[in-house]
Amino acid sequence: MKIYTKTGDKGQTGLIGGRRVSKADLRIDAYGTIDELNAWIGLVRDQLVNESRSTLLKEIQDRLFTVGAELATDPEKASKRAIPSITADDIEMLEQAMDNMDAELPELRAFILPGGHQAVSFCHLARTVCRRAERLIITLHEQSPVDERVRQYINRLSDYLFVLSRKMAQELSSDEVVWKPRI
Repeated sequence: MKIYTKTGDKGQTGLIGGRRVSKADLRIDAYGTIDELNAWIGLVRDQLVNESRSTLLKEIQDRLFTVGAELATDPEKASKRAIPSITADDIEMLEQAMDNMDAELPELRAFILPGGHQAVSFCHLARTVCRRAERLIITLHEQSPVDERVRQYINRLSDYLFVLSRKMAQELSSDEVVWKPRI
């Protein structure tokens, strides 16, 4: 079987369930952004500072495939197709990881500027892509319901990536640069 099918050459793609839609459809944009986020998290996972978190980051990538499958499923055919789902345990896993990292971080008293180390910057990029994915999912939800746990998971994941960026900066002895607005 070849990787190319030529069925998308005219700007259409198929949802799980068979319906063809425009590649510019909001649903396609949402799961495409989840795919982009997954690639960024792969880059974050590949950073040496995250060696001890590699298993968790792989779990997150797996859950993003689950989110992508949910978003790629034709809502009119969703009940007829067996796809994995996001669970309360998946959300709890992120919350627990954040709580563990937060316990070792100084209290956050101001906005911090992304950066300080290339690895930390990669994590901030992943966080911003996650926020974009969340905005797209919420917009999609306003048109066609998206599972509540998917929405919660993506929201929690952006928080996790922020806390992870702080933890990475700490472990890399990289100073957090506080935003000092001009007045």
